[in-house]
Amino acid sequence: MNIPRIPLHHKILLGLAVGTLGGGVASFLWPDSPALDWTVNYVARPVGQIFLRMLLMVVVPLVFTTLALGVTGLGDLKRLGRMGAKSLSFFVITTAGAAIFGLIIVNVLRPGDVISPDLRRTLVETFSSEADAIVGVAGSDLSISTFVNIVPRNPIAAAAKGDLLAVIFFTLVFGVAVTRLPKEFSERVVGFLEALAKTILVIVGFAMKLAPLGVAALTFAVTAQFGFDILAPLALYTTAVLGGLVVHQFGVLALIAKGLGGVQLKYFYRTIRFPMLTAFSTASSSATLPTTIRAAEQGLGVPREVSGFVLPLGATMNMNGTALFEGVTILFLAQAFGIELGLATQGIVVVMAVLTAISAAGIPSGSIPLIVVILISVGVPGEAIALIMGVEPLLGMARTSTNVTGDLVASMVITRSEGMTLTNTEA
Repeated sequence: MNIPRIPLHHKILLGLAVGTLGGGVASFLWPDSPALDWTVNYVARPVGQIFLRMLLMVVVPLVFTTLALGVTGLGDLKRLGRMGAKSLSFFVITTAGAAIFGLIIVNVLRPGDVISPDLRRTLVETFSSEADAIVGVAGSDLSISTFVNIVPRNPIAAAAKGDLLAVIFFTLVFGVAVTRLPKEFSERVVGFLEALAKTILVIVGFAMKLAPLGVAALTFAVTAQFGFDILAPLALYTTAVLGGLVVHQFGVLALIAKGLGGVQLKYFYRTIRFPMLTAFSTASSSATLPTTIRAAEQGLGVPREVSGFVLPLGATMNMNGTALFEGVTILFLAQAFGIELGLATQGIVVVMAVLTAISAAGIPSGSIPLIVVILISVGVPGEAIALIMGVEPLLGMARTSTNVTGDLVASMVITRSEGMTLTNTEA
């Protein structure tokens, strides 16, 4: 008797559903239970972290090998610069569009107006310690040193710290240097990188076998800790963010994928389901990068020299969902504190949202300290961030999924703009 195998994405969806519902029900039935706290801290969170760490473990070597191979595959420095300019332009335009869309939503819905002074005080008190910690480090996260540090003193130290921008800069220089070597030497280096890349993808396969359990554990930990109660007082704000992300991901990005990428949308979203689910469960673009590259190359047929160049850059610089979230959050918190931001100030918010989204770390809650920087710059107390800390984990998961979708769309658009063919589009 042949027992049909359950596809991995079905197992991941099941894990996501079980973890979310299980955590929500547990939080409702046993609030403040020591047993539930023990389960979250000593079972669910460690299991989820093991899965997350297995993905993060391969990010630096994966970025190095894929980006280096992408650069050596391009060969021509002029072509490399052209593709870099196209990628950065795509990132900035779509990120700015997402931020503007977020501001439009919050100006129409005005969710901050429904936050009463009592509720504001309660939320600030509840999450004051987290807010104080974030405000304390916010000032150091966006300065001229951010750009200077892109050039690492020690690339090994940068890799050890997970500083992807510095790793990317070194890898770009390394890849260009390989193209200048005599052929007999460059072929050896490329052969080694190809073997290393294939080995890393095998490790990714090992990690994905843990995905259903890891996804269930991560989502259980979030919903068991915060439950669904926190959604009620912040329902309009949560709706604004999630609604905006849905429209951007399945509307704006879908139109770009269809119009400029030339892909059938049903095939596109079916193909990228693994990266979308991984992004949602880990809330980390960096951790999702291995599955993103695999979906782009094996599913969408993006040439390796494009995926290896565009996707590592996108994981650190292309943050559509983050920019939309930042725009909604900043205006929402200003409304909640009775501070009206004029059109000119909102224009500044868009510019700063794009800059901070591009410089935000591709890790869970990586944009939160940068949001505090913008809040303070437009006259909103930095401590206001405490109002959204209860729902931020859920919104972080959702916006990361949008970020990763944007990366995949960018890889298709850049491929076609370079006159290359996507081999799997079902067009």
